[in-house]
Amino acid sequence: MKAARFYDRNDIRIEEIEEPTPVEGEVLISVAWCGICGTDLHEYLEGPIFCPTHTTPHPISGETAPVTLGHEFSGVVAALGSGVTDLEVGDHVVVEPYIIDESVDTGPTSKDYHLSENMNFIGLAGRGGGLAEKIAVKRRWVHKISKDLPLDEAALIEPLSVGYHAVERAGGVKEGDIALVGGAGPIGLLTAAVLKAQGAIVIISETSSLRRQKALDSGVADYALSPTEVDIPEEVKKLTNGKGADLAFECTSVNVVLDTLFDAIKPQGVIVVVSIWGKPASLDMQKLVLKEVDLRGTIAYVNNHPETIKLVESGKINLKPFITGKILVDHLVDEGFDTLINRNETAVKILVTTNPSFSLDTSN
Repeated sequence: MKAARFYDRNDIRIEEIEEPTPVEGEVLISVAWCGICGTDLHEYLEGPIFCPTHTTPHPISGETAPVTLGHEFSGVVAALGSGVTDLEVGDHVVVEPYIIDESVDTGPTSKDYHLSENMNFIGLAGRGGGLAEKIAVKRRWVHKISKDLPLDEAALIEPLSVGYHAVERAGGVKEGDIALVGGAGPIGLLTAAVLKAQGAIVIISETSSLRRQKALDSGVADYALSPTEVDIPEEVKKLTNGKGADLAFECTSVNVVLDTLFDAIKPQGVIVVVSIWGKPASLDMQKLVLKEVDLRGTIAYVNNHPETIKLVESGKINLKPFITGKILVDHLVDEGFDTLINRNETAVKILVTTNPSFSLDTSN
């Protein structure tokens, strides 16, 4: 079967590899669509980071490079390994793409398996990936979805779960809470979508006019402001009768954005850092102390897929506006990565398929 394989920095190859066979407790999935994540771009430009090297296997998967990429994907159940009795061939599914040691409790009440030692992701550290025709995945990580939910939109469930967990880390949302989101990239927009779905009034700060317009057109932001045109903390105070934002979400890994959130948050407000930082940040501790601000980190998701899926299936979140491109896997680098690296103001989520019979029209 065809698959996109990560060999090393700036070396991704579209190759023919063996099709997997599901063993006991696994589900074979025919992949429909797979999104390109910012993590994939970092692996291509700066890796290997999450991906293993040619000489150092990942401690859980045991795999070395090359590995198949892709961890944001949807598909259809093609076959079931022995012992899997609660799914059927033809079911539509998405995957919570974790690679976690067998000794870790990943049950429905766990709130920390995503923080376990050597945690990594399917499609980065091995065990197949969504940028392939098929993948075999342990039943634990497979989530059934309604056949009424289009499979292209379903491929965004994984990044949407990141936003869901970020909002959960903030302590949840009360109806009418004012939430400030710094950055309108894919994760910023999807975090805003969760906030709106749960009743928040959302303000987005973003320098790009195109991204601000996407935030407004998609309905995930009530206000989209440019920090190059207005003083964000002052505008937030105007919109909150001088109080400041109840919640804030840093989605850029840009220090000035974090600083802005501290100035715009209310006393005893909560700031959640969602972005991955490649370098140390500076922090004015006096602002944290004198406002009694709660500063919290968040990474990925933990038992969040079921509730995230319910939000989408209920119609409270429409993922269609965030699909800005569809391509065949053969053009992963020249049309996918190149667009997201060099022309990312016009792109939110580019979806990739190995199936040439699928429509590449984003209006479908």
